[in-house]
Amino acid sequence: MSPRVLLFTGKGGVGKTTAAAATATLAARRGLKTLLVSTDTAHSLADALAVEPGEVAPGLHLHQVDTQRSLERHWGELRDYARGLLAELGLDEITSEELTVLPGAEELIALMELREHAREGRWDVIVVDCAPTAETLRLLALPEALDWHVTRLMPLGRRLLRVAAPFVRGVARVSAPGDDVVGAAERFHRGLMEVRELLTGGHASVRLVLTPESVVLAEARRTLTSLNLYGYRVDAVVANRVFPAGDADEWRAQWVAAQSRLLAEAEESFAPLPVHVVPYLPAEPVGKEALARLGEVLYGEADPFAPPSAPPPLRLSADELTLDLPGARRGEVDLARKGDELIITAGPYRRILALPAALARRKISSAVLRDGALRVRFTSEAKSDEAHATG
Repeated sequence: MSPRVLLFTGKGGVGKTTAAAATATLAARRGLKTLLVSTDTAHSLADALAVEPGEVAPGLHLHQVDTQRSLERHWGELRDYARGLLAELGLDEITSEELTVLPGAEELIALMELREHAREGRWDVIVVDCAPTAETLRLLALPEALDWHVTRLMPLGRRLLRVAAPFVRGVARVSAPGDDVVGAAERFHRGLMEVRELLTGGHASVRLVLTPESVVLAEARRTLTSLNLYGYRVDAVVANRVFPAGDADEWRAQWVAAQSRLLAEAEESFAPLPVHVVPYLPAEPVGKEALARLGEVLYGEADPFAPPSAPPPLRLSADELTLDLPGARRGEVDLARKGDELIITAGPYRRILALPAALARRKISSAVLRDGALRVRFTSEAKSDEAHATG
């Protein structure tokens, strides 16, 4: 059985690491075998728990990715080929080493290791402390974007390599990639797609952490839309550092009033998602005991480890495609058709969807954004390659 996977993200500084650590600590206290990991290169989890990685409490394991070792395992053959090719072109060893460092390698490798942990069968719950929202969105969009390119280019690349390899070696005087290198690339690609399948499956969800501030709330709304665009479920929002109401001086009373207004706005923006409120604590919650208490306050009577009840953001029927895009506005969403693919743009983010055969053969009859969902209907007529756009 797949473990429950919970990913925490939010704007930098809102307390997502603390929320993730509190949730993991609570899971272990409730008897669930729990793994706590991070895709954030800052690696703040050990600081929050005030422990070293390993089994930090009964049933709670903190894992910190050994990037160098994992890179060798997942990326080694590809990097060695690229490094050798650059050396053949006359670049020195240090320059070749620098040029073959995979951008975003630490975050990417953390995702690959997450897949391996999920397949072990040891864990009931895996809690992931993600990087701030912008980096997380780029990371979660990568597997599908890479799949789009690899699916089209890899078969052609294999054929071209067989034809062009003698020319590359004899004329260009550099080594062509062999089957081992191409095979390594294919394995890396398959691993990323398994990560995506895990994180968009019925046992995984994202929790958005925010503080009741206008700028933070605006970013959280955009993040919710973008996560849905890429097919990731969001099952809750955590509002952190909320001033409690009550007798207070004028300065704090103004904060309470402003936060109350923004919390009401958040409840409306994220409905029907629950918004868990965490009060502004008198001291920073560092250590297992403090985090366990915070976890109890955070979720109250709710069960934070139940599978997400919401349907997946993308749903297909015999003649309709529905994609939930909560918070999206008409002017921010665009839809285009190219061959057997739909290109959906929401704000600065874009997703290319390969249509199933039953819909790929048909024309689009309408595309409407209403009540936070994009609904694309198809006719029984044969398709054309004309582009359609939502208004």
